[in-house]
Amino acid sequence: MKILFLLQRTPQGKFSPHNLENEIYNAFGDTYPTNTWEAVGQAIREALSWLIAQGLIVPAKDCLGSNTWMCLSRRASSFSSEADFDAFQQARRLDRDNLHEKIAVPVWQAFVRGEYDVAVFQAMKAVEVAVREASGITDALGVKLMRQAFHPKDGPLTDLTVEDGEREARMNLFVGAMGSYKNPQSHRDVNLSEPQEAIEIIMLANHLLRIVDRHR
Repeated sequence: MKILFLLQRTPQGKFSPHNLENEIYNAFGDTYPTNTWEAVGQAIREALSWLIAQGLIVPAKDCLGSNTWMCLSRRASSFSSEADFDAFQQARRLDRDNLHEKIAVPVWQAFVRGEYDVAVFQAMKAVEVAVREASGITDALGVKLMRQAFHPKDGPLTDLTVEDGEREARMNLFVGAMGSYKNPQSHRDVNLSEPQEAIEIIMLANHLLRIVDRHR
């Protein structure tokens, strides 16, 4: 993050990774004892490698091949604060490619914006809609819908090839998820500020959507 914001101040808009290390030594050499410069240089190169791997540093125009001049990507140039960078790091923790098609776009976009409660609500709402469509039940919502759709005896989405205990457990899985993570947000403001917790709930919704697909 420190290297990225330093590079944003590059007057020409491009830089040479090789020269950058020397420039940092010239500017901040007094900060680091001489015997630490090798370790500092290694840390700088590791930071640059990470930024390149994330697509935040790209080859500058007409500098592909043996030339090493680089520039910041549009995404990297858009960061205006360390909070923006933190949001980028958090977004990387939720792999969009692994999300069910029903939530891949809206839920991921809400998560990237830092609207974790919105992302969780949309994910669980997608489960509710999927269950209603797959079961054909139109006169129930939320927990009541889950109990009817996965009722161990006659639920349209229950799996009659497994024993009663498993059917009841499957019903309770959907009921618990809906009652814990969708219904509360329908009735009051839920302040969900921890991204890791949001990811775990979203992935639970993702799993439930896969189950509905199989039962469908």
